[in-house]
Amino acid sequence: MIKAKSVSITLFCVLIIFSVSGLADAPRYGGSVVVAVSADPGGLNPAVTTQGGVHLICGSIFSGLVAHDFNLNPVPDLAERWEVSPDGRTYTFHLAPAAEFHDGVPLTSEDVRFTFEQLLLKYHSRARTSIGDNLRRINTPDAQTVVFEFDRPYVAFLQLVDVTNAPVMPKHLYEGTDPLTNPHNTSPVGSGPFKFQEWVKGDHLTLLRNEKYFKPGKPYLDRVVYKVMPSGAMAAIAFEGGEVDYFLNPSPLDVARLNKLDGVVLTDKGREGYATVETLIPNLTRAPLSDFRVRRAIAHAIDKNFLVEKLLFGMGAPATGPISRMLAWAYNPNVDKYEKNIALSNQLLDEAGHARGPEGVRFRLKFVHASSYAKVAEAVRDQLREVGIAVDLQQMEFGAAVDAVFIKKNFDLAFASYENGPDPDIGVKRTIVSSNIAPVPFSNGASYRNARVDELFALAASEPDKGKRAAYYFEAQDILVKDVAYFWLYEPKSSSAYRSGLQGMYAWSAKSNIYFAQDAWWADGGRSTGAGSATRRGLYLLLSLVALVALGVIAFSINRSRRRS
Repeated sequence: MIKAKSVSITLFCVLIIFSVSGLADAPRYGGSVVVAVSADPGGLNPAVTTQGGVHLICGSIFSGLVAHDFNLNPVPDLAERWEVSPDGRTYTFHLAPAAEFHDGVPLTSEDVRFTFEQLLLKYHSRARTSIGDNLRRINTPDAQTVVFEFDRPYVAFLQLVDVTNAPVMPKHLYEGTDPLTNPHNTSPVGSGPFKFQEWVKGDHLTLLRNEKYFKPGKPYLDRVVYKVMPSGAMAAIAFEGGEVDYFLNPSPLDVARLNKLDGVVLTDKGREGYATVETLIPNLTRAPLSDFRVRRAIAHAIDKNFLVEKLLFGMGAPATGPISRMLAWAYNPNVDKYEKNIALSNQLLDEAGHARGPEGVRFRLKFVHASSYAKVAEAVRDQLREVGIAVDLQQMEFGAAVDAVFIKKNFDLAFASYENGPDPDIGVKRTIVSSNIAPVPFSNGASYRNARVDELFALAASEPDKGKRAAYYFEAQDILVKDVAYFWLYEPKSSSAYRSGLQGMYAWSAKSNIYFAQDAWWADGGRSTGAGSATRRGLYLLLSLVALVALGVIAFSINRSRRRS
């Protein structure tokens, strides 16, 4: 009898210990993550811009209909499920019924419709270009169902409607206002895993855990702090010193050093949804860059290999056109290549009638760029000097540079990080179709026009056969490269560094730097203690005490049994 009782207690104790162990392996609540960012975002309305710095932060504040895994397949976000009609013209999304905005107002299909009709299709460069001339109507049969109807099949729609290209905004806060000046652009109200707390401009921006997030149990962190560090060197020092937990885009030199440190994880995953091509924009509405011969001469004067080797330390590849190698199915490797050829560049400039002046200068160009692109701007300036082109660098704050280039068109050359996105129709199309020559950030900044290119992108958008789509994109790349529509410089290979104590990082998303916060948790509770982590630790302690008491009972029973024997 006593033996059986001892066995029962032992089994109970084992179960308790396994329960404690299981809880220890489960995500822990509490703590904060400090993320180094290079600049203030400028604003926090992600529906009116494609600026990466805005979406980096707003990806934790807002939600999209879907997200994308590492293979760029759509996975549920606000939409729990969806159906696509056989003809590819109708998309029906069923929203999570528990979704609500941070102010407690339920998120409904009317918010989705308002976001598209009044914000995205007017102000968001990628969304308006992708569907603006095709979307027939948006229906809302009930609060949790939204139906998109297109005039023509649109095969890339599920790649478009994530939180960066289609963040769902609160209709009740934006309806009847100017969305460019609405006060909630600096104090946003979204439906994502974190709520806005404060923004001390030039210093930091803090988000707090959304206790009513529609995904049960998430997020785990108490807060996320985005710390403004304009210098990459400053961010690297802060990361090494423990002031920063998550360091995006460290320089190649920093990567080499951080790779040797204990307790640091380096990864190049989570970039699949961006596929960036760093691009030099010519203003084709101004002489002399309106002359194809001049653009061709510049293309032969730029040494892309030098830029990759010296500026990126080999972490990248020379670009051959607007479509990144990361979108392998649509990438055309056989386009014309403009290798560095100073003799040919000089010949083309002479033929175009731009003789050298007394000081060897043929003409001057105004190069507008943000401070973060200073090194590449200086390198391009030095390379063009070899063929007699004087480049005047106009370094500006990021927002001012965007305004000068895309709104006022006051430049000759400019620099932009154009993201391909998960499909060429989303990230590439906006940069080259004539319908997107507009005062919209990150649109067709070159003001390039070619009717056949417009037609090819329209055909590709409606073609369900991926092989045929690729053929359209291959032809478009041939034309664009021959026309020297832009100067596509290089495709960077970016990395990220974070503390090894952070779990749940880079687990599934092709845009992990945006989605990380809903999954991340500290193995040890993190750098600060929140109510959630205190509760969880209290539970661990209680279960441990129960286990100890059970062990004591076992020992007492065994000793008592022995004495009776």
